[in-house]
Amino acid sequence: MSVRLIVRTFSELCITVGALIILFVVYVLFWTGVKAAGATEGQIDGLQDRWAHGAVSAPAPTVSPSPTANAPTSTVPAPPAPAAYPDGKAFAMLYIPRLGKGWEWPILENTKVRTLQKGLGHYRGTASLGATGNFAVAGHRRTYGDPFKDFPKLRPGDAVIVTDGTTWFTYRIDREPYRTVPSDTGVIDPVPRKSGFDGPGRYLTLTTCDPEWGSSHRLIAWAHLDATQPVTDGRPAAFHS
Repeated sequence: MSVRLIVRTFSELCITVGALIILFVVYVLFWTGVKAAGATEGQIDGLQDRWAHGAVSAPAPTVSPSPTANAPTSTVPAPPAPAAYPDGKAFAMLYIPRLGKGWEWPILENTKVRTLQKGLGHYRGTASLGATGNFAVAGHRRTYGDPFKDFPKLRPGDAVIVTDGTTWFTYRIDREPYRTVPSDTGVIDPVPRKSGFDGPGRYLTLTTCDPEWGSSHRLIAWAHLDATQPVTDGRPAAFHS
């Protein structure tokens, strides 16, 4: 085999590999976002249609928020059994004003790969929305719409607003995002470990991957329920705070 043939073959191989890499990058950066946009819009439209006809999935009980994030055990009732949200279906909308005026994502039941391609996922077995315990939600940092791309921007006091179509639940972030490893499942316990909460309460946990384009670690944000109000009263003031 001549040197010229070897060089030509190697060059063609490099071009082929380069083309495949470019296609993969386009898929990751562009096509997954396109797919996510369509899937997410479909979930939101479905939710709004159901709510317009008065259908709410496994409504959480109406509750008054804990006086503080660290309410004493003796003054807070034991967590009820988690609500049986329909598997793989959207049941709520989540908004984080800190992450942008138009930032809104549907929450679906379970955290399977296909589910997280359509929106955020509620960890099965964690508390229902607004209930005593820990309402835990996962989302992609990058790809499929990049819902939690700006997760590190979250700060104490930031509002995380969730609605099930009948009630607005306003949670408040308690500390800057905490970095841990995927095996640290205690972060979604009813009283999440390392959160600083010292007793039962009405909590929310958000989780995503870290670093931005990897998955070796997780970023965690914890919040406590600050206020509730019926959707008939309009949007909460927290949207503007």
